[in-house]
Amino acid sequence: MSWNATALDALTHTQRYESRAITAENPTGAKGAGGTAVSPLGPSRKGRPCLNNVQPGETVTLADIAGAGAITHIWFTVDEKTTDADCFVLRDLVLRMYWDDEETPSVEVPLGDFFCCGFARACFVNSAPVAVVPNRGFNCYWRMPFRSHARITIENQHANPIPALFYQIDYRLDDEPPADDLAHFHAQWRRQPITDLGHDYVVLDGVRGRGHYVGTYLALSTLERYWWGEGEMKFYIDGDEDYPTICGTGTEDYFGGSWSFAKQVNGRTVEQTYCTPYLGYPYYSRHDELIHNDYHNDDVPPQRGFYRWHIPDPITFQHDLKVTLQQIGVGYRGLFERRDDVTTVAYWYQSEPHAPFPALPPTDARWPR
Repeated sequence: MSWNATALDALTHTQRYESRAITAENPTGAKGAGGTAVSPLGPSRKGRPCLNNVQPGETVTLADIAGAGAITHIWFTVDEKTTDADCFVLRDLVLRMYWDDEETPSVEVPLGDFFCCGFARACFVNSAPVAVVPNRGFNCYWRMPFRSHARITIENQHANPIPALFYQIDYRLDDEPPADDLAHFHAQWRRQPITDLGHDYVVLDGVRGRGHYVGTYLALSTLERYWWGEGEMKFYIDGDEDYPTICGTGTEDYFGGSWSFAKQVNGRTVEQTYCTPYLGYPYYSRHDELIHNDYHNDDVPPQRGFYRWHIPDPITFQHDLKVTLQQIGVGYRGLFERRDDVTTVAYWYQSEPHAPFPALPPTDARWPR
């Protein structure tokens, strides 16, 4: 049964959980506590719609939930820049999530990339678990269950205060204990500004336990000429070493496309972007339109953003998992090894405990070219 059909079918039955939501106005999600802040219009009239002036270096706890339940929807909106010199807010804000009092996060991703908006630039995304709509409305529908506790934080690693951070975290509190085979949601960010020639880029490694891989976001800045997408996506499952169990046929093939996504218009090759429920190519740009300078143009290396959700086809593992992506191109002389700037987010579910993540690079090492 499809994702949507399953959700619609559930609506034909009465539900036994309690619905809650956390916002800046009701930071605990307490029952009957929404809209109590006072504005010039009086109580319950938009008294505190957002967090104001989140300071550099400050970590804000957005949600601290006790009991068994699940996050069902998350929404954010925030400006992309505070000044023309400080225009990478979506890479400078770090989203983290902790389940059941664990010490290291199960999710640690820059805010924009978590919502398939790499390069610190917002774009429209229309998929089943992630939707980004005008203007910078970031929505996530990944189900995130927890046994006894959930904590979500955001850290401002930006140079300046964030004037206004809007958010809503919708969740459920269950009246029955979770199943023994409960799997927790995880997401991890990685980047290699220049890949190593002939060595596969590592999307995910060090996963130990039982679970299933459910998605990849790729933000690719191509640094060399000619076609870039011959590299294969590889899944090393449960002890695979030299060769993977699952090996794709090319980068654009993994994201559901073919023949470079391109069409011909008056003798020119033109990129075609797209969004579907489970795979998409929502972003292509060779220009930075967010800032203007009288002394240089807005050219950037070609930037491409892709997502692939393994929702109907999760990739299961019993003990361990490693995921890699090759950097291989092709031109008139044939296949060649290449170097590019690769950033990814890996999304998966697994039983806890999970292995600690590699250290997140500092902000300037995360900024796009």
